[in-house]
Amino acid sequence: MTKQSLINEVNTSEKMIAVTFDDGPNPVYTTQLLDIFSEVQGKATFFMIGEQMNQHPEIVRNVYEQGHEIGNHTYSHAKMTELAEAECVEEVVRNEQLIYQLTGQKPVVLRPPYLDYNHETVSFMQQKGYPMIGALNLEAHDWEMPGVNHILSKSRECVKNGSILIFHDGYGDRSQSIEAVRILVSELKFQGYQLVTVSELLRMEN
Repeated sequence: MTKQSLINEVNTSEKMIAVTFDDGPNPVYTTQLLDIFSEVQGKATFFMIGEQMNQHPEIVRNVYEQGHEIGNHTYSHAKMTELAEAECVEEVVRNEQLIYQLTGQKPVVLRPPYLDYNHETVSFMQQKGYPMIGALNLEAHDWEMPGVNHILSKSRECVKNGSILIFHDGYGDRSQSIEAVRILVSELKFQGYQLVTVSELLRMEN
């Protein structure tokens, strides 16, 4: 990873993909995703927001207990580049502490909200030991509800060993995202891909 880049994929010969979700937990959509991944015996990474976790702590625990990863997505989904350093620290650390309080496990990966960052953000994340996670399929624009077929086709274009894919399970109607993921993970399983957490994928880097 270059000094200021996000990790969008991992260079690996293993047939593994990390599917990630932002902005939950959500009582409707996150729980549907747990069922979908259970059916294909896969794992995912959920980049959760503190404010949402406070509202749905039982879902946070369910996600963790089913073997999925919970990543840091800040406490209030703030734009990191618009915050003073002390505010940045509070957003990240407050969320980190909440995840630990609910699961007994500190998060080890982080996705900056809006994928927004600058030199200061990068420096701070390096000090905290957080790799910053992006994704390859940003053209899917699932957060804009462009239709299941659009989300699917743009995500399929990014399928390869070591891909990190992004979808959303929080903030608004995410039914298109859920339906696209339901179809996609079934295809990936059929194609022989292992669906793993981001941390597992990072450990497989060649």
